[in-house]
Amino acid sequence: MTTSLTDLQLAIMRILWDRAEATVVEVQTRLRPERDLAQTTIATLLSRLEKRGVVEHRLDGRQFVYRPLVSEQEVRRSMVSELTTLLFDGRPEALVSHLLRSRDMAPGDLDRVKRMIADAETGVARNGVVMFESAQRASGDDAA
Repeated sequence: MTTSLTDLQLAIMRILWDRAEATVVEVQTRLRPERDLAQTTIATLLSRLEKRGVVEHRLDGRQFVYRPLVSEQEVRRSMVSELTTLLFDGRPEALVSHLLRSRDMAPGDLDRVKRMIADAETGVARNGVVMFESAQRASGDDAA
């Protein structure tokens, strides 16, 4: 399943991931500092996410309470995979090369990347994918 989300959809999903579940009003309140959106707009966005199978709702009194059906890691993996396919001809090494060349690396960043590579080389493969969680936990970075 491919789960590609817009910036606004991601902002909504981050609220749901953080809270585990939320009403339209709760999402609106959390978004308000950055985005002043009407409740109807948020309700429409959540409804569309539900149609895509990304969230589901339950009824609490007269309010819908939404919860995520996909994890942040699943969305991240899907979107990075799509980005790699679209911009780097499906070659992860081209993506990594681009990231290393186009961004200023803070002290310690390269050491963390080297540790992740070493962990990946000795890591346990599941379904043909090497798991990087131990390196992410060690570095405090979960962007992979």
